Amino acid sequence: MISLKNVVLRRGAKVLLDKANAILNPGEKVGLVGRNGAGKSTLFALFNGTLHEDGGQFDVPAQWRLAQVAQDMPETSQGASDFVIEGDTVLVAAQAEVQAANDSGDGERIANAYMHLYDAGEHDAKSRAQALILGLGFQVAELDKPVNSFSGGWRMRLQLARALMCPSDLLLLDEPTNHLDLDALVWLESWLQRYAGTLIVISHDREFLDAVTQVTLHIENAQLMRYGGNYSSFEEQRSERMALQQSALAKQQEKIAHLQKFIARFKAKASKAKQAQSRVKALDRMEKIAPLLAEADFSFEFRPPASLPNPMLSLQEVSVGYPPSEGKTEPTVIVRGISKSVLAGQRIGILGANGQGKSTLVKTIARALTPLAGQVVEGKGLSLGYFAQQELDVLKPADNPLEHMIALAKETAAAGRLVGQETREQDLRNFLGMFNFGGDMVKQTVGSMSGGEKARLVLCMLVWQRPNLLLLDEPTNHLDLATREALSVALNEFEGTVMLVSHDRALLRAVCDEFWLVSRGGVTPFDGDLDDYQRYLLEEARRAKEKVRADAKQGSASLAQGDGCEPLGAASDSAPSNIQSTIQSTIQSNTQSLSQRTRDKQTQQQWLAALRPLKKELQQVEEELGAQQTEQTRLHEVLSRSLPPAELAQAGRQLKDVEQALGRLEERWLDLSEQIERCS
Repeated sequence: MISLKNVVLRRGAKVLLDKANAILNPGEKVGLVGRNGAGKSTLFALFNGTLHEDGGQFDVPAQWRLAQVAQDMPETSQGASDFVIEGDTVLVAAQAEVQAANDSGDGERIANAYMHLYDAGEHDAKSRAQALILGLGFQVAELDKPVNSFSGGWRMRLQLARALMCPSDLLLLDEPTNHLDLDALVWLESWLQRYAGTLIVISHDREFLDAVTQVTLHIENAQLMRYGGNYSSFEEQRSERMALQQSALAKQQEKIAHLQKFIARFKAKASKAKQAQSRVKALDRMEKIAPLLAEADFSFEFRPPASLPNPMLSLQEVSVGYPPSEGKTEPTVIVRGISKSVLAGQRIGILGANGQGKSTLVKTIARALTPLAGQVVEGKGLSLGYFAQQELDVLKPADNPLEHMIALAKETAAAGRLVGQETREQDLRNFLGMFNFGGDMVKQTVGSMSGGEKARLVLCMLVWQRPNLLLLDEPTNHLDLATREALSVALNEFEGTVMLVSHDRALLRAVCDEFWLVSRGGVTPFDGDLDDYQRYLLEEARRAKEKVRADAKQGSASLAQGDGCEPLGAASDSAPSNIQSTIQSTIQSNTQSLSQRTRDKQTQQQWLAALRPLKKELQQVEEELGAQQTEQTRLHEVLSRSLPPAELAQAGRQLKDVEQALGRLEERWLDLSEQIERCS
């Protein structure tokens, strides 16, 4: 177990932990929570050995293997699958030992090295790595793309996959959900629930913590407090304790009354829609944890909009996407045929898998992109407030918060959009103070600020503009839990309209009354709550799998009548087990059924002519794979016997040749499968 006894931790002159005590048992899944700056990351540094205690005693079992997500951005041309495989440190060490053993010529060492290599799981390493990569939202075609061809967010997903690939007894995850969409987040929750080791995770996503953790470790006032249960249980337990301690405080009563005001306001309208029931539950929870929110040192509110046009805007047969890129003449259409009205006071959550067009839709409404077709009609007096995923990158690192506010005031004045906002420097200082930018912080350069502080500055600038339509694209990525709660309260009190894209399910539940689903190139209403949406995702995956199987059977029957060929789906029955998941992913990536592709006889004959030689070679490759696997099994049996060193060395060298041949055959199998798909 992990034990902290009277541990003291300092960062410079600041004492982060002062004689703190805690015990974490093997196999426990622990959420580490606390305010920004409380010492969560410093405690992580103690856990991973990069920092040592300044006092007391810290113990972690010496034999425990550690895994964590590297924070550096990988810059390598290595393929994604190979990059993730290298996260398996046990396998990498075994491969290095095999190389050293072969170089030494020591037969017994070679035999032992190959045994350890087999035990390390080299035979299924690629399929394990690719299952992780696909689970985190990558496509089959991207499995072997160079790592440096992906954007920063996707490279961090690969770093996460690499950490999950590593066999470990202790897994440390610091904000693992920041770069994930809802689909990948649900997959990660499922994976972590099955993880057998000890997990310690820092996250500002309450539903993720609720789904994954069973213990909460809270850092407060330089002490560690252990709570049994997930994050919601921790909130209730701590709230009860605080209520006893602070029930007489005027500040608390004022904030509780403030919360109850908007709870009562929105409960009245929540009965009108099915999806609003989850919001009622979220607001009930806020009643229970009102003392916890009352303790928070940060809160804000959106000022009443100057006007509320109704409708706010109207989308008429709008298509959204991107203009032609270099070398292309046609634009890239992501979503088409959108006919929707956005009304005053609506709270719309925008759902959809990554890449379906959620952000593209929001960018178009925000005027950052021009519609490719149709028309966006804005209501008179529409004032947009847009929080983009990349908004933090727009801030100027060399400028300070006050300079940002002064520049914003000048910009809005020049555009004729000032509606009663304060523009004097002292007024701007006062406004920044509402967002915890007081004293010297107004002069601190943005480049030296944390991600949470930058996000607060963006929110400050957004609120100052006094919008009546808020477009929020992943606004919580850098916000801690207290600030997320403050944002939730502010959005519920906001009198204008909210359109929200977020993977923070707690925020979506608390804020949104209705949902739009962006999927399959269109936008449709989603009649349900987030639990229904999760069930919808699982059901869609099940239906897609069944449809692929049915289409494969129908297509194979048609092919058999035409030329007596083996069915395309038959490959999965005889293929080696270590590429089954890749086979299924490859088949499922078809977007058209075989029956649809063979609508007329001429098309069918052309298709069959292209497929015959590929299928013939595929069958030959599968036969060779079977033979090589049989030989691999035989050699493993040989190496397990007590034989003279010379015979063991010979068997070890043969096994190495066989496994290299298997690697080449598997790559050829994948290549042929992709060619067959392209032909079909």
